[in-house]
Amino acid sequence: MDKAQVYDLLIEIKENYPNFDVSPENVDRHLKYLHDFSFEAAMQNVDEHVKTGKYYPNIAEIRGSLGEQIEREQMKVLTEQHFANLDTWSTNSKPPPEGYWDDVKRKIRGEANA
Repeated sequence: MDKAQVYDLLIEIKENYPNFDVSPENVDRHLKYLHDFSFEAAMQNVDEHVKTGKYYPNIAEIRGSLGEQIEREQMKVLTEQHFANLDTWSTNSKPPPEGYWDDVKRKIRGEANA
C-alpha cells in the first residue's frame, strides 16, 4: 500500500468515525505498518469493521487476521475442488454388475460355491 492509498483508507475511516486522527503523523504511522498490506484487503476489513464496530479500527483491525483470510481462501479452493470431484465421481459412477449383491449375500451367509 502506498501513501496515497493510506490517505484514502484513513479518509474512509474519518467519514465513519469523525474523531479519527488523519494528521500527517498518523498517516505516516499507518503507512509504516500497512506498506506491505493490500489496499483492497484493508478497505474490505475497514468496511466490515464499520458494520460492527462502535470505535474506529486500529492497525491490527485494518490488517485483519491475515492468517484467517489466507486459510479462508484455501478452504474455498479446496471446497471447489471437492465439489468438482463429486461431480466427476457422480458422472463416472456405474452400478455393480448383475448378481453382485447376491454373491455378496451368499458369501456373508457362508454358503458354498460363493
